[in-house]
Amino acid sequence: MNQQHAPGGPGSTATWTSSAKDMVGTAIGQGRVWFTVGYGILNEVYWPSCSTPHIRDLGFIIAGDDFWSEVKRVNQYELTTPSSSLPIPKIVHHHERYRLELEIITDPARDVLLIRYHLEGEGLRLYPLLAPHIGGDGDDNYGSVSPHGLTAHKKGRHLILAAESGFNRASVGYVGSSDGWQDFSQNGYMSWEYQQAGPGNLAMMGELNRNSGVLALAFSDSAQGAATLAASSIAAGYQEARRQYAYLWAAWNETVNFPGLDKLPKNLSDAVRTSIAVIKTHEGRTFPGSLVASLSTPWGDTHKDAGGYHLVWPRDSVEVGFAMLACGLIAEVRALMAYLIAIQQPDGHWMQNNFTDGQPYWQGIQLDEVALPVLFAAKLHEQGLLGEMQGAAIRMARKALAFIAQYGPASPQDRWEENAGINPFTLSVSIAALVAGAKAGFLEEGDKQYALDLADDWNERLESWVYVKDTKLDRELGIDGHYVRLNPNSHSARFGDVMLRNRNNETISTRALLGMEYLYLVRLGLRKATDKRIEDTTKLVDKLLCMQLPAGPYYYRYNEDGYGEHEDGRAFDGSGVGRLWPLLSGERGHYAAACKQDVTPYLNAILASASTGGMLPEQIWDKESIPERGLITGRPSGSAMPLIWAHAELIKLIYVQKTGIPIEQLKSVSGRYGVQPPMARARHWRDSQPCGFVSTTHELWIEAQEPFVLHYGYDNWQDIQEQSSQPLGLGLYGVPLNISVLAGKTLRFTRRFDGRGWEGQDWHVDIKA
Repeated sequence: MNQQHAPGGPGSTATWTSSAKDMVGTAIGQGRVWFTVGYGILNEVYWPSCSTPHIRDLGFIIAGDDFWSEVKRVNQYELTTPSSSLPIPKIVHHHERYRLELEIITDPARDVLLIRYHLEGEGLRLYPLLAPHIGGDGDDNYGSVSPHGLTAHKKGRHLILAAESGFNRASVGYVGSSDGWQDFSQNGYMSWEYQQAGPGNLAMMGELNRNSGVLALAFSDSAQGAATLAASSIAAGYQEARRQYAYLWAAWNETVNFPGLDKLPKNLSDAVRTSIAVIKTHEGRTFPGSLVASLSTPWGDTHKDAGGYHLVWPRDSVEVGFAMLACGLIAEVRALMAYLIAIQQPDGHWMQNNFTDGQPYWQGIQLDEVALPVLFAAKLHEQGLLGEMQGAAIRMARKALAFIAQYGPASPQDRWEENAGINPFTLSVSIAALVAGAKAGFLEEGDKQYALDLADDWNERLESWVYVKDTKLDRELGIDGHYVRLNPNSHSARFGDVMLRNRNNETISTRALLGMEYLYLVRLGLRKATDKRIEDTTKLVDKLLCMQLPAGPYYYRYNEDGYGEHEDGRAFDGSGVGRLWPLLSGERGHYAAACKQDVTPYLNAILASASTGGMLPEQIWDKESIPERGLITGRPSGSAMPLIWAHAELIKLIYVQKTGIPIEQLKSVSGRYGVQPPMARARHWRDSQPCGFVSTTHELWIEAQEPFVLHYGYDNWQDIQEQSSQPLGLGLYGVPLNISVLAGKTLRFTRRFDGRGWEGQDWHVDIKA
């Protein structure tokens, strides 16, 4: 059947493929194409940035007179690479009727992906099956069969799938009704040859003239441009492109300078080489320094999220930046620093995430994403690596530290992007950033002293916000107390509830919600590993959040987490049950290293979670296997894979095993708080973070983000006085009060602001000896 336009539009609902990737890859060169592999076929391919996928997948049907088979569904294949540091996947599909060998690279010189294929099997033909999702969306695509190959376009972006030997015939149709797979399913052979389809969710298929050869998938802003790129890449030759691809990767690998890499056990040295190559693969080309979190969409085969994880999170980027620093990748860390400087918002914060060009996607505010870039800049300064960026880094740090000072210590979102409040992770990096930025000379003198005073105050008050004692959990385990995951209120964590965002807004008491955020207190040098509060919380974490699998210990983010598959294995759909996170084995391993304990169990756990190609997942399945859903105990679930944060955590754990000091730790921070922390000079009172009482050993600073007049008295409004605020530093205004001789009194006060009058509320603070 050869007719012009395919029937059945617009096709079924467009989704992505599974996020469980076997491998990812890209060339190091001017070509701007990134590929992913899953279930033995090509999955999402990204162009011209690693933020934008343009296909769902490119698989193969193999057919003869009495037989047809889709290799993805057979799912019997082997994947190998030439070495742990060279992302060239060779995939061999096995079947009693055939053997299909594929090798995938991208052209270092062109926006083209190349597949070398070879099919063995008597009387069989090979049919590539391509699902375009132009511009990161499966809807409203247009496709056609041209003399050059199979083409698709949408909104000025074009792709073509061309074959070295050409197609014997081809067809384009709507997914679920007139696509090539439906043709084989209904007719047992290729009977349709539709020449055009669209707009809609499309799939294109062609019958190759030869069973050995090269396919070229090319991208351009014009149909002619895509055709020219594909033809020129084929003409230049696959072997030449492969040689250049391998040569450029080998040259880049020479820049990796991880301490004692060649002396590590082979499984660890291979893991470092694979992980750093995965991280490099996630870096943008047009926008150097942009690092997307994952070339995948979690549970992508169930929905059509336009962002997925192929976005830049400042937090993930800095976590990865420290791993690159551990590997001696100076050019990359400097590029990341420049990129972070460029995408900072005018008021000092960073967006929750963005596409590689800086365009925001989700627009929440997470205070750790403001603090971590400052910490990173201070680390580069400590190592003398800022160079000509010094001035820009200083300007960046000043804006970021002012934002932290004005809006901290509570954050609108925590690092898991779910809850507002104070949490130990965000508080740790905020305190460390204030100290590190001040000590690095990023701040002018007045701001510097204020930053140190504020950091000391927050550090001293930290336990009053996020530590509880004598709870039911503590009594059951026989410990004194523990750090909570998060406190949504300004008062003691002993009271109140936390809403569980992915559990249909159920709640849990703040004191009963346990997480691993507190471990960064040790990692950054704010608390000693031997601090009994840290030790006790770790006992609780190991009891409630740890699952021992044959490969080693794994951890949940927190009790009652809802970000994961449902109990029956159905994909996460806004609610579910949180699964085990390999990167948290890394965080627990860091604490083991701080205690001078063996980190091997934690390393083994992370390594065992990897895919065939060495990709580390966000989560692994923690229950009995459900093979029909692809869920095997201890193996990757349907969440993101690879997650470059997990790869970074593995590198950093091996680094701390070698050096004894976490790569994130700065001498300025650990030196201030590691031995004998200084007593805070003042209590910083804000209406967002009031303090019920203050000791006479401190000053009391009443603060706000704008000038005001403080109207105050003692006890029942005796000895009333007024005092105008003064600039304190980092954009804060305040009235410092000496309360050293006022023990037993109660300070009562209210404020009058310029331009808006009295605030309409009275406050009080008890003064204690």
